[in-house]
Amino acid sequence: MPSTTDPRTRHDLSRAGHDESSVESAHGGARDRAPAVAGRPDGTADATTATSADGTGPDAQGPDAPGGSPERVLAPDGTRHAHPGLDPWLTDVDDALLRQLCTDMAVARRVDTEATALQRQGQIGLWPPLLGQEAAQVGSAHALRTDDFVFSSYREHAVAMVRGVAPADLLRVWRGVVGSGWDPYAARMAPMQVIIGAQTLHAVGYAVGLLVEQATGPGGAAAWGAAGSDGAERTPATVAYFGDGATSQGDVHEAMTFAATWSAPTVFFCQNNQWAISEPVALQSKVPLVERARGYGMPGVRVDGNDVLAVLAATRRALHRARTGGGPTLIEAVTYRMGPHTTADDPTRYRTSADVEAWRDQDPVDRLTAHLRSLGALDDAAEQAVQDTCDAVAAALRAGITATPDPSWEAVFEHVYAEPHTALDAERDVYARYLDGFTDAGDEEVRR
Repeated sequence: MPSTTDPRTRHDLSRAGHDESSVESAHGGARDRAPAVAGRPDGTADATTATSADGTGPDAQGPDAPGGSPERVLAPDGTRHAHPGLDPWLTDVDDALLRQLCTDMAVARRVDTEATALQRQGQIGLWPPLLGQEAAQVGSAHALRTDDFVFSSYREHAVAMVRGVAPADLLRVWRGVVGSGWDPYAARMAPMQVIIGAQTLHAVGYAVGLLVEQATGPGGAAAWGAAGSDGAERTPATVAYFGDGATSQGDVHEAMTFAATWSAPTVFFCQNNQWAISEPVALQSKVPLVERARGYGMPGVRVDGNDVLAVLAATRRALHRARTGGGPTLIEAVTYRMGPHTTADDPTRYRTSADVEAWRDQDPVDRLTAHLRSLGALDDAAEQAVQDTCDAVAAALRAGITATPDPSWEAVFEHVYAEPHTALDAERDVYARYLDGFTDAGDEEVRR
């Protein structure tokens, strides 16, 4: 029997990841030191945080709260159920697309596993795992058109890979050898943003720029004013990814206010993974996050973030609304951060293993794999082929990360402005002359 502790020996696609036991061993802590207060997958609270009699307790995130149960297409066992609001957006989903979604999630999970291991070995400085959030990221990314633009935070590794960013380029960022590991305009994805919430403002600013271009282009403002009247998509959209913790940041509030006022073609995609580092979502908001949309004047959608088909459909629907002039939408994808916040975090200090195991039963890769099996669209050979793909990607990462060169000093002056800039050129020349002052052979390291 293969070892359950080494993901590289497992053929089960969903288990090709890491769990909190590795974090526990690194910190030497017990797994049940503190009660969890984050919501469980069925919408209930931990027993330590029961709702008060007036319904205002910390379990305001449950299904009986105004936000309601998340929209779902695939049950945790892989059974597909009819959903009148989402099914019209899934009419093109065939076995080939389902297999692609499954492969993308499995590869993302394996990259995540390898990156965590490489960080433990000192090959990269830090890593924010995405374990458990693969469906939310892959499903939403597959809803995008090539001309849509993504503004992400620091955990959207699967989104980046679906957009064409190589896994090695992601790791180069966290190794600290580049500021952005990819061409933002080639991938139509901005560099990852570690200033929490700032990417939402960038997304809205870019989207408003799209409106200005539309209004000054062929047909002018009248053409944009008629957008949506015939259901035609007039403009690309932007998607801002952020977590539940970012919803407490002022930038997100400002971004949503401006987006609604300007009817910006923006989708706000909140991955509610239940934890803002160690702060549970039940202590962050008295109401479900999706309910905030109403106050800004935009629709809000609460979707099962571990159901890749529900996420795909909900995001397609929101993007169509954005592209046809309907304005922004807030999507709350309810999921769970199965690993630590980053590799510098020990989640066993603030949540229980019982809650983690409850969410493990909702595993997004398990769910889609079971669905494919039920359709006869995935057999042992096909599953092994996916595993082989994951193994090849992982091997390439391990081999390539140590060969990644340090950047040249000139790199800091590149891509600062879209066009040449005299002040920046002058600064580069000054620094070059400074380096020229190191002429001894022993100074070569300084020059690099």
